[in-house]
Amino acid sequence: MDEPVCHGCRELTKQVAELRALVEELTRKLEATQRAGKRQAAPFSKGPPKPEPKPNGRKAGDQHGRHAHRATPERIDEVHEAPLPPTCDQCRGTLIEDDVVEQFQTDIPRQPIIRKFRIHRGHCACCGRKTQGRHPLQTSDAIGAAASQIGPEAQAAATVMHTQFGLSYGKVTALFLMLFGITLSRGAGARINLRTANRLERDYDEILKDVRGSPQIAADETGWRIGGQSAWLHVWVGERSTAYAIDPHRSADALERAIGLDWSGVLSHDGYATYDRFTEAVHQSCLAHVLRRAKGLLNDATGMAKRFPAQVIDLVGEAIHRRNEHLAGRLVLRDDERERFDERLRELLVRPRGVPEQAKLSNHLWNHFEQWFGFLFDPRIEPTNWLAEQAIRPAVVNRKVWGGNRTTVGAEAQCILMSVFETVRRGVRPVLDYVSESLKAFGNRHRPKPALLLTR
Repeated sequence: MDEPVCHGCRELTKQVAELRALVEELTRKLEATQRAGKRQAAPFSKGPPKPEPKPNGRKAGDQHGRHAHRATPERIDEVHEAPLPPTCDQCRGTLIEDDVVEQFQTDIPRQPIIRKFRIHRGHCACCGRKTQGRHPLQTSDAIGAAASQIGPEAQAAATVMHTQFGLSYGKVTALFLMLFGITLSRGAGARINLRTANRLERDYDEILKDVRGSPQIAADETGWRIGGQSAWLHVWVGERSTAYAIDPHRSADALERAIGLDWSGVLSHDGYATYDRFTEAVHQSCLAHVLRRAKGLLNDATGMAKRFPAQVIDLVGEAIHRRNEHLAGRLVLRDDERERFDERLRELLVRPRGVPEQAKLSNHLWNHFEQWFGFLFDPRIEPTNWLAEQAIRPAVVNRKVWGGNRTTVGAEAQCILMSVFETVRRGVRPVLDYVSESLKAFGNRHRPKPALLLTR
């Protein structure tokens, strides 16, 4: 028979349950606040300013640096004279000229170029097939109601403004009207974007093929939206090319479709388990993510609980330092370098951890044990996936401006344009020139399209 419980014990049990619930709620809010602080945000939402910030401007002494100046232009389009005034401004005396000095000014044209093409049309004397001429500056064969068009340079500029610089279609149209007096609607801007993506689709296929053949790929993903629905933006940085893809899921399904499960290069990623399906690849999980987690645990820990995150930070930092010193020629890595660090990591992970978050980090390190120190075996391997994070950052900034894409077609265009722009930029080629040339070359067998990858 159960013993009766006194009233005081029931009250204490109730209070303990309430306090536990309160602790869980406060812990949940604290973790949410900490996660929010780690997200990329506007510069003015990261907390109060520093009490003693560094002074603005150049540093004094040896750290002052050299003064930069604009180089003298190689081409001069206009020459204007600035003669002496007729008399002295102070005493009204006669002025005598001593010498002439030069000043240079680079400005932008505000007057748009209006072109008219007189298109000659005819037919074949043998088969009767109708045909018409085409000028190298044309981007379309349309006539009639669609005869008034935007030129290739303007179309390229509108596409780059929206896709690369993140301006909304409304801001693009306002900028065209303010700077150049060109009237452009939001719908026209969207159609230009889609048309440009359609004409660069073959380049996107070439980029995917080049990434598939790359010996190393750095992968990353971030949240995206299509028509208000959640999606994921994936980026894959190869040796020469960068490819983007938007998929409804965060999983590596999109990467599997792009390179196949039999891809056998070096795959750098953030440790997300979905990448483990590429069993033929050599995996290098990002150590920067591990360092950030360990530093967060170290800041939250007290007493002896600080030991484990501090040991992880020291071990990872030492491994990266030795690799960097080797690349700089100041140190030679031993043949068993990776085995030595693997053994030191194993000694850390076999010990049980009483702090739940530290146990979670320990399990993560153990589950991906073979993926941490591959760069010590082959120093050409990057210990982090920073290349992918750098490639995805501009898209994250643009997402904050206009939130994503409204349609699936727009998302497909987004992938094509970002991939071409970033790949061309990595090839140290002017993106605007490449897009303009591609628009003019489309459909013209006498004017070949500029090569994307083979001319680097």
